Amino acid sequence: MDEAAIKVTGLRKRYGDKQAVDGLDLEVRRGEIVAVLGPNGAGKTTTVEILEGFRRRDAGEVAVLGVDPQHGDRRWRSRIGIVLQSLEDRPELTVREQVHHAARFYPRPRDPEEVIATVGLAEKAATRSRQLSGGQRRRLDVALGIIGSPELVFLDEPTTGFDPEARRAFWELVRALRADGTTILLTTHYLDEAEALADRCAVVARGRVVALDTPKSLGGRAERLAQVRWLEDGVQRSVETTEPTALVRELATRFPGEVPGLQVVEAPTGPHGLTQFSVAPGGPLAHLLIAFTGVQDQLFYFLDSILDEDPANDGDIRFE
Repeated sequence: MDEAAIKVTGLRKRYGDKQAVDGLDLEVRRGEIVAVLGPNGAGKTTTVEILEGFRRRDAGEVAVLGVDPQHGDRRWRSRIGIVLQSLEDRPELTVREQVHHAARFYPRPRDPEEVIATVGLAEKAATRSRQLSGGQRRRLDVALGIIGSPELVFLDEPTTGFDPEARRAFWELVRALRADGTTILLTTHYLDEAEALADRCAVVARGRVVALDTPKSLGGRAERLAQVRWLEDGVQRSVETTEPTALVRELATRFPGEVPGLQVVEAPTGPHGLTQFSVAPGGPLAHLLIAFTGVQDQLFYFLDSILDEDPANDGDIRFE
């Protein structure tokens, strides 16, 4: 059996004058979780739709579970699960009715009641979908995506709009799927989500994968030392650490509101000197997490503006 669940080489797709995907290469091994990150318009959605068999490519080679998605038949489709940002709503059907109905379309479905329990909806099995919370609806979406015992699951922005508790609960569900041997391709805008779940992250910009590595090592993050600064009792404090995320979270629990004077800086590593970031009041930790890692991740965070401000840039963002 091929160790790659997904193989993409030289993928291209154009819409009129816009080159949405421009020679993208990607390989996802069986049993791993790969997170796809990038700014809006980077080509993530188009790429995933091609992998799912919903959109035809202009050029390149694509194999998903050993099959070209453009020629995937019902048997191939039964081997993949798709969890979109929003599925067709059947508000009057209960959780149990929807999952049992979906199971009828697959040759070897999982036990519907077992799936309902797996996604944490056993107590809501008799509840109509319109009465579910946002997090519970997302769990129902996952149930419908995995009922066919898929070898590969596509998760598109799975926790958008979730509160922190709902996100953590959903992450545990994704980890359980992975432990069961399921390969997962995850698209997300949250770097902390990618770091929590993914074995590897693919950063997409201008239709190409510009970086592919483990979340910890992406852009050389594992080797960098960060300095966290803040004010406490009128005194400037600072700590150097390779894990600034953990320190900032600890500081957040010590102060009732914003951490006074919080800054994260990176020690000089070249001629550009110190890279410094200030944390805006109310700024999300996911954005701060990107800032921790210095110039390379700042490029990712501001990728849209960086590329748009320089029309001559061909999208070849280098992580050095």
